[in-house]
Amino acid sequence: MRLLIVGGSGFLGTELVRRASAAGWTTAATYRSAIPGTAPPGVSWHRLDLRAPARLDALLGELAPDSIINASSGLSDWEVTADGSVRVAMAAAHRGHRLVHVSSDAVFSGSRISYDESCLPDPVTPYGAAKAAAETAVRLLTPGSAVARTSLIIGDGGSAHERMVRELAAGTREGVLFTDVVRCPVHVGDLAAALLGLADSDRSGMFHLAGPDALSRHELGVLIARRDGLDASRLPAGRRGAASMPLDVRLDGRATRDLLGVRLRGAREFLRLP
Repeated sequence: MRLLIVGGSGFLGTELVRRASAAGWTTAATYRSAIPGTAPPGVSWHRLDLRAPARLDALLGELAPDSIINASSGLSDWEVTADGSVRVAMAAAHRGHRLVHVSSDAVFSGSRISYDESCLPDPVTPYGAAKAAAETAVRLLTPGSAVARTSLIIGDGGSAHERMVRELAAGTREGVLFTDVVRCPVHVGDLAAALLGLADSDRSGMFHLAGPDALSRHELGVLIARRDGLDASRLPAGRRGAASMPLDVRLDGRATRDLLGVRLRGAREFLRLP
C-alpha cells in the first residue's frame, strides 16, 4: 500500500503517519510549516500549500499513491479548508486515486442534536460552512471516495483540549469549559485506525467516526483532569449560551460501526484511570 497523508503534521495526521508506517505501508505525508519532531523514520515528507494546485498535481504524479487521506484543516480559512479540499479531490479524480476525506461534526447546527450518516449539513459557523462545501465537492468529484465525519479528537495528552485543561487547572490560562457544548469525543488512535481501514478498502459514501459517549466540554475536562492527576475542582465552568456556534451535536455512528466492524471507545472508557 502506497499512502499519502495530506496534513500529516497535524494532531490526527501524525497518528496516521505513525500507524501507517508501523503497518509497513509506503507512507508519504505533507506539511505546511514544519515536520513533526516525533515523525517515524522511513516516511517521505513533502511541503505542500493546498492553495497551490500545480504543486499538488505534481506531487501526486511523483508519488502515485494507492490511497490519499486528506486530514488537513485550515479551520475557518475557506481557501484551505474548502478550496484546498476541492483541489485534492480534483487531483485524485484526475489521476484515479482513492480518497478518504476527513470532515467534522461542525457541518451541523445542533438543531436536531443527533445526526446519522444520512443527515444533510446545515452549518452555522464559517468553519462548518467550509467543511460542508468540501464534503459536497468531494462526493461529486470522487463518487467512490469515503467521507468521514468525526468529532472532538482526544489523545494521550497531546490534543488542544487536553492542553487547555492542564492550563486551566494550573491557572495559567483564562477561560471556562462550557457545560452546554456537547460532543462525542473520539480517541485519536481509534480514529486513525478506522481511517486507515477505509483507505485500504473500497468502501464509499458517508461515515461517522465518533465515540459513543456524549459529553459536555466541562465533563470531558473533568475526566482528563482526573486521568492526569489534576484537581478537577479548579476547572472553571460556564455556559456558551449564544447561537454563534453549535451547542449539542451528537454524531450517531452506529451504522458506520456495524458496516465497518470498527470499535470506537467512548471517552469514559479511554480516559478512565489505569
